[in-house]
Parts: sequence; structure tokens; C-alpha cells
Amino acid sequence: MTFRHRLAAATAAALLTAALAACTSDSDTPAAEDPASPSAVAVSHIHGLGIDPADGRLYVATHEGVIAVKDDGSAARVGDTADYMGFTVAGPATFLGSGHPAEHSEGHANRGLIKSTDAGRTWQTVSLGGEVDFHALDYAHDTVYGYDSTHGMLRVSKDDGKTWDERAELAALDIAVSPEDPDVVLATTENGVARSTDGGKTFAAGTAPVLAYLSWATPDALYGVDPAGGLHRSTDSGTTWKKAGTVPGGRPQALTALDTDRILAATQEGVYESRNGGASFTERLPVTPATGH
Repeated sequence: MTFRHRLAAATAAALLTAALAACTSDSDTPAAEDPASPSAVAVSHIHGLGIDPADGRLYVATHEGVIAVKDDGSAARVGDTADYMGFTVAGPATFLGSGHPAEHSEGHANRGLIKSTDAGRTWQTVSLGGEVDFHALDYAHDTVYGYDSTHGMLRVSKDDGKTWDERAELAALDIAVSPEDPDVVLATTENGVARSTDGGKTFAAGTAPVLAYLSWATPDALYGVDPAGGLHRSTDSGTTWKKAGTVPGGRPQALTALDTDRILAATQEGVYESRNGGASFTERLPVTPATGH
């Protein structure tokens, strides 16, 4: 948590105040809401972003549930109000996540790896329920890579999250896997970006720049955002970096690169999208602070 406080104070604050009340993985999930007119959504923190290839819709994982955003800006929660962390889109209508249950629910505080096959409406525990909180997840090469914040280590699963190999111990905030080489894994640390070339078994010391979040869309499009919102791009697998732009809205909370030029980023003020490699951003979803968190 020392790293989280120094590198991303807003993220750390949200985690420290998260309600660790209980919930079962198959608890009743409210029916999806009908999207309202475009307006700001009240959330205390955003933990993940993705586009569902099934319908092209933007999904935002937050401290208060998963929110679907249409192109016209209308937004609605698609399921319950649990705290969804480590969120990633693994396929059409298929999401992976972790986090904590909704307030006043029953069950384990740490949900392990959870999976939705209906675009976030319902979720089931796959493994490690009650044992692990994944703060970062990446799905690549038919493999699930997860940063286990409970034990401070990388875990890797080659059977869709049913069983896991324990890899290196390190203090990290986010991870990214090379789209070309399953053994190349990067992690953001307080000393910069740490690199593994053996599938996360070992990591070299972190090197500049110090970044909060990473996303590796294509071999020549590795993006990272620094704690001040500066967007950086590497075309050589993280060896060198060049500033590509600035994400609006203050401290970053999530980053997802979809291809060479299309980038989604969340900050404390909203969700933004760039279609020109970070040169400019448009607002997709404004947010306002949620009360009671």
C-alpha cells in the first residue's frame, strides 16, 4: 500500500475505504437498468475499461458496479453494485474480474477470479474465492495473468483461471503482456516499469518512466499513463518511451488501448477516448463523486 499511496493516491484511498462486506458469487443480481439520458454517473472510483466485441459498447468497471455506455452517452448499471477490480474483456460478452462484494451482502470479502458470460449482468466465481483480490488482470495467448494484491505476486493460469501458477513477488499496480510473446510481462512499480522475460517468474528492476497503468494493444503500441495523466507510448516493447498526449480530468484510474490509435482512459473526472493515439481526447462518460465512500 505504500507504493499505491505514492504512485496513485486516489486509487489507494478508494481501496482503503472500500466496503469489504460480504457477498456470494451467485447472489441475486438486479435486472439491468434502461440507459438514461446522457448525464454524469456517481461513482467513487473506476477500476477498468473495455469494449465488448459482441456489441461494440463501452463497459466501465467501478467501485459501484459495471456500467454500460452507449455511443450517445447514455449509461446504465448492468448488474449489481459490487466493487469490480482487475476488470478485462476476454471475448464477446465475456468479462473477467475480481474485487469485493456489494455492501450488506454475504460471502467472502475477496472474490478471487470471477467471470461473466452475459456482459456483466451476472458473475460466477472461477477460483480463489475468499483468498485473493486481483487488482490487475490481463488475458492474452489463451492465458490469464493476474496481479494478486493480497499476497503481492503475479499469478498465471493456462486453464481459464481454474488453477494458477505462482510467479514473482513484487509490489505493482498494473501489468501488461506482450501481444507477441507470452513470456514478456511488464509491471508498474514505484521505481518505474519492471520487465519479465520468463512469464513473470522474475522481474528486472523498474526503469523510468514511472507509470501508473499500462495497456499493450499491438506490438508497436504499448501505452502507459503516468500519475499526472501524461500518456506515453513505446514502439519497442517498453525500451524507450515518448509522450503522446495528456488525458484530461486529473489522476488516472484505468487505461485500455484497443488498437494502435484508439485508447480509453479513466480519470477522477470521467472516461475519455482518443482515436488518434492520444493527441486529443473526447469525453465518453462524465463522473461525479459518489457519497458514502
